[in-house]
Amino acid sequence: MKGLDPFNLDLKQCLFELEEFEKLLFNNRELKESEHILPFFKQRLHLSAYIAFYIPQMVRFDQIKHEFSFFGDFRADLAIGDSVNNIYCFIEFEDATKDSIFVDKGRSTSDWSPRFEHGFSQIIDWFWKIDDFKNTSLARSIFGSENIEFCGILIIGRDAFISDIDKARLKWRLNKVLVDSRKIICITFDQLARDIRDSFSRYSLIYEAESEAEAGISTDDSD
Repeated sequence: MKGLDPFNLDLKQCLFELEEFEKLLFNNRELKESEHILPFFKQRLHLSAYIAFYIPQMVRFDQIKHEFSFFGDFRADLAIGDSVNNIYCFIEFEDATKDSIFVDKGRSTSDWSPRFEHGFSQIIDWFWKIDDFKNTSLARSIFGSENIEFCGILIIGRDAFISDIDKARLKWRLNKVLVDSRKIICITFDQLARDIRDSFSRYSLIYEAESEAEAGISTDDSD
């Protein structure tokens, strides 16, 4: 069973792919998983890999695999790894439609959608499967180690389709519900684009500060 593929992240290429992602969201009110989302990310490895920035312990994103198989039974849409720290991020993409997270049944409170429950349950099954195979030679052959740390991210829905009260319900559920002492991160596609853009803004500030410091050193040397 094959593990993840080696990968070298290029931040400039990632930024270009982020701009393409923002255009995709701007030009489409709804996005289907199989028709739009999966093909888009499969063709943009750098943006795909950078999604793991949500995990603070992941220092590098040097492994990647779309359609990653969990010991033959389950499959993640995307897997990203830090091969040095043995930390892995497994991602499930779902639709970005009106009923992706909540469904209006004509009552004062919306129901959780079957699509959301399916995606959330998928990640629970991944966690179970990894725990079942930990400390085995098969796990070592796939991940390079018998003991790994891992997390799950569910990316689903659009901001425009979620009311303020439902946003509060979603946040409460994700903060309170733990799976094997782990939180499952859940974000909309809009939030994904926004958070990555904000992350790159921090890179720009660091670059500007370093450039100013270098310029100051050069000026001091000339004196």
